[in-house]
Amino acid sequence: MNQPPEPQYPQGPQYPQGPQYPQGPQYPQYPQSPPPPPAHPQQQPQAPAYPPPAHPQYQQPQYPQPQQPAYPQYPQPQQPAYPQYQPAPTAPLPAPAAPLDDLEYQNAPGTRVHRKAYQRSADATAFGQLALHVPGFLMSLMVVLLLATILEAVSGLPYWVSTLLWIASGALVFHRPSEGFFARHLLRLQRPLAHELAALAPVWREVTARAGVDGDRYELWIEDTDHLNAYAAAGHIVGVTRYALEKLPRSQLAAVLAHELGHHTGGHAWSGLLGWWYALPGRIAWQVVRAVTFFVIRFTSFFSYVAAGLMIIFVGLFTILTITATYGLPLLLLVMPYLMAAVGRRAELRADEHAAALGFAPMLAQMLHGVMVQEEQEKQAVLARTGKPFTEPGTLSRLLSSHPDHRTRLHHLQPYLQPTR
Repeated sequence: MNQPPEPQYPQGPQYPQGPQYPQGPQYPQYPQSPPPPPAHPQQQPQAPAYPPPAHPQYQQPQYPQPQQPAYPQYPQPQQPAYPQYQPAPTAPLPAPAAPLDDLEYQNAPGTRVHRKAYQRSADATAFGQLALHVPGFLMSLMVVLLLATILEAVSGLPYWVSTLLWIASGALVFHRPSEGFFARHLLRLQRPLAHELAALAPVWREVTARAGVDGDRYELWIEDTDHLNAYAAAGHIVGVTRYALEKLPRSQLAAVLAHELGHHTGGHAWSGLLGWWYALPGRIAWQVVRAVTFFVIRFTSFFSYVAAGLMIIFVGLFTILTITATYGLPLLLLVMPYLMAAVGRRAELRADEHAAALGFAPMLAQMLHGVMVQEEQEKQAVLARTGKPFTEPGTLSRLLSSHPDHRTRLHHLQPYLQPTR
């Protein structure tokens, strides 16, 4: 079948061609690497193995080594072998040395040498103490009667019952449990420990054996202090300080115990405590009246000096009336401390005589000399620390002292220190 001829369309206008610019340099065409062989379905294509390029090996130049000069070899000094430091062993502190046991024991333990039928007596000093406590006892009796009357009005208890109970309470001085309470809470004493009792009991047994009394009837107590002191109180209390037990030689400790035993056998301990107990209500009442009087005078002085003056006049008139009604009994209270101190000094000298009679005069004198030296050292220490000399007590202070000075005690011991012919 014949195809119809295609239609002829007119051509557009012909535009002139632009100028021909020169082309750049033509670089040579290098042949391309041949195409890889077709991959076999069972094998993987492997890279062609090319031999590595051969490089010449670099040889390190060999330089001549400089030769070191041969130095002479000197012997090395040998270090001395020092001993290795070993710390000193920490040994425990040594126990304090026991006091010198220079006591001559004349009585074997367990030997009964009681020769006195009455273990407690009263000498002239004890009676003097009781006599001086009579004014205080009467003042206390007035106070107790006043309080008993007030108690009768409040509770209906007869006043004479309360008064008799107070008078009978003096027997508590010889009551052992009451003595223990007194020793613990008033004198601040303690029961001796086992080692303290082991050191104190043999000395006490020797002292009581020489005196001929039963030492088991007394109770030994210890005061935990670093001062030299001893006590004889109530009916059965004998106390020494820890310093006296640990520092004094046994002979001087025996002299101290013999001194305290002299207070018991002479009646000084029980009479002094009995008088103190019966004078206690009057002493308390006096302190209360004085404190109230001073308070009232100071209180009224804030408002008016006239009121304070009137109060002083009232107190003075009341005091005069009281002295007149009691025949001057309160005036004795002013001189009573001086009289009691004088009797106390006499009691100390009597106790020294008791210790000297038992053969402890040299030991007691040595102890007093040691105390004097210690006091002199303390005075020198005060002078070096403050630059001021130690102030000696005045006359009134010496009169109020219950113990004589050491020189007086040594003077009274001289007859017992003379050699016997």
